[in-house]
Amino acid sequence: MTEKISDRPHVYAVAHIDEIAPGERKLVEVEGKSIGIFNVHGMYRAVLNICPHAYAPICQGRVGGTTLPSPPGEFTWGREGEILFCPWHGWEFDLLSGSSPVDKRHLRLYPLHIEEKTLYIDMKAKKD
Repeated sequence: MTEKISDRPHVYAVAHIDEIAPGERKLVEVEGKSIGIFNVHGMYRAVLNICPHAYAPICQGRVGGTTLPSPPGEFTWGREGEILFCPWHGWEFDLLSGSSPVDKRHLRLYPLHIEEKTLYIDMKAKKD
């Protein structure tokens, strides 16, 4: 469903919101780039499908949670559905911010907006 919007350069319709259930993703190609559209608890994120660490197809990685700051000897699990793991090396990236807890490199995110239940991506606007 990648469709260019003629009156807005570099803005494309990429999905209907009903196509991507919470916790799911859809891969699309826009302007020759592979982009993963993720539904993170009802918030949508568009991620360039390249791991900034090893150039893996990051959007094919597992989505899960991570350990949270905890008292010594305890492990608290949280943020389920918000962490994207690189399929090659397991690096973690926050789908909401694009950041990594282990490195300064971060995911390339593109802005999305919703009009009449359709998700639109702006390929020229900077989100990261």
